[in-house]
Amino acid sequence: MRAALLTGFGGPECLEVRDDVAVPQPAVDEVLVEVAACGINNTDINTRQGWYSPSVTGPTDAGPTSPGATPEEAVDAPSATWHREGFAFPRIQGADVCGSVVASGGPEGEHLLGERVLVDPWVRDPATPGDRSLARYLGSELDGGFAEFCAVPARNVHPVESMLTDAELATIPCSWSTAEHMLQRIPLEPGETIVVTGASGGVGSALVQLANLRGVQVIAVAGADKATRVEALGARVVPRGPDTPARAREVAAGTIDAVADVVGGPDVPGWLEAIRPGGSFVTSGAIAGPMVELDLRTLYLRDLDMVGATVVPEGVFADVVAHLESGRVKPVLAATWPLEEIHEAQEAFGAKKHVGALAVTL
Repeated sequence: MRAALLTGFGGPECLEVRDDVAVPQPAVDEVLVEVAACGINNTDINTRQGWYSPSVTGPTDAGPTSPGATPEEAVDAPSATWHREGFAFPRIQGADVCGSVVASGGPEGEHLLGERVLVDPWVRDPATPGDRSLARYLGSELDGGFAEFCAVPARNVHPVESMLTDAELATIPCSWSTAEHMLQRIPLEPGETIVVTGASGGVGSALVQLANLRGVQVIAVAGADKATRVEALGARVVPRGPDTPARAREVAAGTIDAVADVVGGPDVPGWLEAIRPGGSFVTSGAIAGPMVELDLRTLYLRDLDMVGATVVPEGVFADVVAHLESGRVKPVLAATWPLEEIHEAQEAFGAKKHVGALAVTL
């Protein structure tokens, strides 16, 4: 089959598109999905760069290396993943799989044959699905969807009824389950106000729409050139720039109940200062940099809840599919590339000039 193999930590040149990769054979609890499209997300870029390693401390666009070091020297490979098994090359990346089930390794998946499906990228331990330390991720610890075929547990496969294209559906799995998880982790009531950073991206645009479903008022942070398109999703927009937290607080008339942050970087202390006492800060990304300076007095004297959200619990993905099938939300697809142009696709993703998400088609 055709597949894009990640052969090492570094830039897009570490992805090798080949047509002689063995088709995976589904295990007894797995099904084989013929991939129609696979979305691109920050996880793909971060994993390729080895950015999840604690030895990497810069923003995601800075690359994995320190001056004079190769990617392999700069990245602590065993820690550059979310699972204790460590990272192994070559790896087929791609967490956002949309396709059709064409084979089953056992009776558990036979009812899925022929179905158009989305795949929940979080593969949890079947005996203890609530143990986050045992969860593995498609395209990181397991081969993913930048290939013609992908073998995944039948329990992770969700049939979907939708008029959306395969590429539109492929923007859903990672971004939308992350956004739904973030909102489920914090208390929000209709009429309250949440700030969404990075609102023009896949997770951010999903957060805006999913917060609107809850009757929550959204203040979105995005580049000035993207403001009109983000406003159309249902948000008031604060252009990204100096003193963004203070300007967002002005727009909110002084009351920000929560911040959903996927950017990190130097604005984090300002966001904590901007949230009302007793409010919440939930984070699932740090593209502007993972290292921040925190005054713990701001956290405890203001009684703030500070929450990290990565491993998505069971049930969240089904909630996302239900939202999607209801027609009340719609993913924002900015552009597509064929698999053979995955290098260009990832470079375009890194340029961050789009609104919504990007996808590779097969």
